[in-house]
Amino acid sequence: MIRHPSILTDVTRCIGCELCVAACKKANALPEADAPPRLGDSPDGLSATRWTSVVRRPGNHFARQQCRHCLDPACVSVCPVGALQKTPEGPVVYDKSICMGCRYCMLACPFGIPHYEWARTAPSVRKCILCYQAMKTGKLAAPACVSACPQKATIFGCREDLLAEAKGRLKAEPEKYVQKVWGETEAGGTSVFMIADISLDFLAVNGGKNLGDGALPQKTWAALWPVPFEFVGMGAIMTGIYWIIKRRQALQAGDEEATRGE
Repeated sequence: MIRHPSILTDVTRCIGCELCVAACKKANALPEADAPPRLGDSPDGLSATRWTSVVRRPGNHFARQQCRHCLDPACVSVCPVGALQKTPEGPVVYDKSICMGCRYCMLACPFGIPHYEWARTAPSVRKCILCYQAMKTGKLAAPACVSACPQKATIFGCREDLLAEAKGRLKAEPEKYVQKVWGETEAGGTSVFMIADISLDFLAVNGGKNLGDGALPQKTWAALWPVPFEFVGMGAIMTGIYWIIKRRQALQAGDEEATRGE
């Protein structure tokens, strides 16, 4: 598997067919039908069962939305149990088995990517993992969404090469593109790049306002660093309550046994 695997999407080439969405669902065993939208759901179409979406804009513009796999991801920095991890190769992956459901990752992500399985009895956070395991084991040569694109609007490669490709297209046709590579520096830089003939700031939370070029973990950690200590304190309290309840149940069971023996 290549180091710093990345995706470049050229919005000017996307026709909105959503074959990328279907391929993502199939590769990740996601249900074809999405859950009904909830109050507060993001307007970009992402959900716990839809890890990539196509956002439709006026003038037949279609913009891909998916996890950006940030170079220094805010979601990873705020996870108190390490359920979200940035792999050595680059993709940001998720371990459901240790997730405690705090959902701080959802608050920290500047692109509103992680979503929660609100309808499940044992919910978890879901998001694109860039087909990490499938590519690492050789099952896939590229993310499923990339391979499915009939227009080659989305291509796959290492970060440095794709960044050079994006800048090359901007230079070759300056009248066609907004002269910006989305993902080059935003939030410290991402592994998913986009170029377009319209502004794509709307794909970030609050329209990209105050997003900046610096990595976000320094800001998010400053606000959330006390959280682990609060978890420890609450854990101690809950452990004490549990011990008291179990003690009372044991004493009650002993009293009932003694009564039956009389």
